[in-house]
Amino acid sequence: MVVNCRPLKRMKRRVTADLCDFLTFPSGFESPRGPFRTNIKSFLMEHALFPPPSSLFPHLMTWQISFRVGDLTDGLDSSPAVVSLDIVEEDVARSRSVYCDQCRVVGWSGHPVCCKRYHFIIKADGNSIGGYRKPCTCCAYVLHVSELRCKICNHVTTTDDVEDWVYHQLEDTTHLLHGVVHANGYGHLLRVNGREGGSRILSGCHIMDFWDRLCKTLGVRKVSVMDVSKKYGLEYRLLHAIIKGHPWYGDWGYEFGAGSFALTVDAYKSAVETLSSIPLSIFLSQGGKLRTHLQDVISFYQSLSDCELVNTRDLFCYLINLIRDAHKSSSRVEDSTSSKCNTITGVSSSWPKNDVERVEEAMLRVLKAVSESTWVSWRALRGAVCKVAPPNLLDHCLKELGGKAAADGMIVGTRCNPDSGAFEYRLEPGNPPSNCTIGIGTSAISCPSEESLLQDLRFLYECLLHPKTMVSYVTEATKDFASGSAEKLLDCKQFVKEYMAENIPPTTNPSVLCLSCNVEIMDEMEENSPNHPPELIVLPPNATVSDLKLEASRAFQEVYLMFKRFRGEELLGYSGVDDSTQVKLLLESVECVVVRGRCLGKNGLGKYRMERGIERWTIDCSCGAKNDDGERMLACDVCGVWQHTRCSGILDSDSVPAKFICRRCRDLRPNKQSLVL
Repeated sequence: MVVNCRPLKRMKRRVTADLCDFLTFPSGFESPRGPFRTNIKSFLMEHALFPPPSSLFPHLMTWQISFRVGDLTDGLDSSPAVVSLDIVEEDVARSRSVYCDQCRVVGWSGHPVCCKRYHFIIKADGNSIGGYRKPCTCCAYVLHVSELRCKICNHVTTTDDVEDWVYHQLEDTTHLLHGVVHANGYGHLLRVNGREGGSRILSGCHIMDFWDRLCKTLGVRKVSVMDVSKKYGLEYRLLHAIIKGHPWYGDWGYEFGAGSFALTVDAYKSAVETLSSIPLSIFLSQGGKLRTHLQDVISFYQSLSDCELVNTRDLFCYLINLIRDAHKSSSRVEDSTSSKCNTITGVSSSWPKNDVERVEEAMLRVLKAVSESTWVSWRALRGAVCKVAPPNLLDHCLKELGGKAAADGMIVGTRCNPDSGAFEYRLEPGNPPSNCTIGIGTSAISCPSEESLLQDLRFLYECLLHPKTMVSYVTEATKDFASGSAEKLLDCKQFVKEYMAENIPPTTNPSVLCLSCNVEIMDEMEENSPNHPPELIVLPPNATVSDLKLEASRAFQEVYLMFKRFRGEELLGYSGVDDSTQVKLLLESVECVVVRGRCLGKNGLGKYRMERGIERWTIDCSCGAKNDDGERMLACDVCGVWQHTRCSGILDSDSVPAKFICRRCRDLRPNKQSLVL
């Protein structure tokens, strides 16, 4: 973040109509013009407000772009809605955090440390990094960051305090958007907070659409995201996987990247299919026992739906659609009431009229038998007439019972109990509608409220999906299989989108020569060498071998710290070729080349070799994990090998033991130590 020695001059307020539209920017993007390292510079020069050269912390430079948000207005004062995107260029060599934790857990820990990291941040509504304002730590008076002495209380802030505040802004969890992209084009989506996350204007879909367009324009190569999102108070990566077969981020092309506990993409897909295809019939078989609340809830939504709900995916898809409709109707009651009725009605009954009338008469007799002020629950009314007709017919009649006429000028009233969420019936004075029958699915009064639907969603989630609260199945083996599938889905958090393959040039422009280039360091024999992806090199059509070596050296010097003093000396496989030879004549259709060279001096060859850092550790867990996946681990005090605490029998809630000995070492010395001391 740029922190100027003096505040910026007051700028004339830009007219909102002149701003780019957040909902379409960047619009009409084509294939990236080059690699990310060059695209980001062009993008900032073209669109962003350039920061002044003088700064308190030159290793954190900030640009800013302001946008209007369509024709929306700010809900507070009806002014045009405006959001600001801050792009923070972080000089990694001078950063407090050299290594990237996200690269380590997603499988990119072998990449060398990049020279730059670019943070793309939209702060919470009403705030902006570009404002450079912070509160005084003594009196809370808002000061410009460069002002070290408070004008009110005369308190002096040290530059260390200011730097702490600056880095805190990068770690703030309230950002509406926070994505970071390394200079090599590999990035991480760290934060998306839509309306449920505190935004008054932007939804999560708005933010994701913008981020996706931005990544395509800049030529980003791959982006990872750790999906720990919650919606409706539930783990959304589990719920959304059941509904659509992939996480919420999958709507934008993010796919399985890495699973904890050595889980593979096949294991993930198998778990999704297993849990989403569980038939609802296994929960409805009573087996001589009393009906449970779970059976009532499932039966209710099966009867409410015009389409047959066969498995867990059908049930949760239908319930989510009802919640979305209810949410829309709460903001547009008049417009959405009729459309919602049309959504869930319109299928004529296939039951014989005499059978339907017989069941309805039995239900009306039950309602007449109770006092007028007493509500009878769906479950109780169904149980009272359970011997009159088959279960499917009972559910159909219960659905259509609301608004039915009874004797003495009474009709059947319905409601959703605000406490239990259950549907209830009673006889009330009134006249039935003349044109149509008002049932549970059609009456605006008796439609489930959003609150009741959310209550049922949480209940069904706990009973059918969450591994720790899942209800018992017919057999314990079936439950274990379903519970294991749910745990796998919860353990798969890392998802990746590949925007551009490393070895395919992004353009076929005949006026330039595009090559995918990698480098090798001469005389380097270490087994644990970095795994740097190739860089895209763009050359003029008449470029020579000398130009290629020079451009390759420049590209890797610009991207990676360990190659700051790299010099390319030969083209691998063409060592005897003269430097004046034109590349297009030499390589013809070859699009991938390797340049060998030397790093002058030892600077960067150690500290900046890999994103995992300079420490060496061995991971060998009983689950099969060989790399850090971000889960809790512990090292054996005897052999030093790391493994998951969960796989070692230590629960996440347990404190770390004073001494830990892995199972293998314990087996080698059974009479010496126990597993955990």
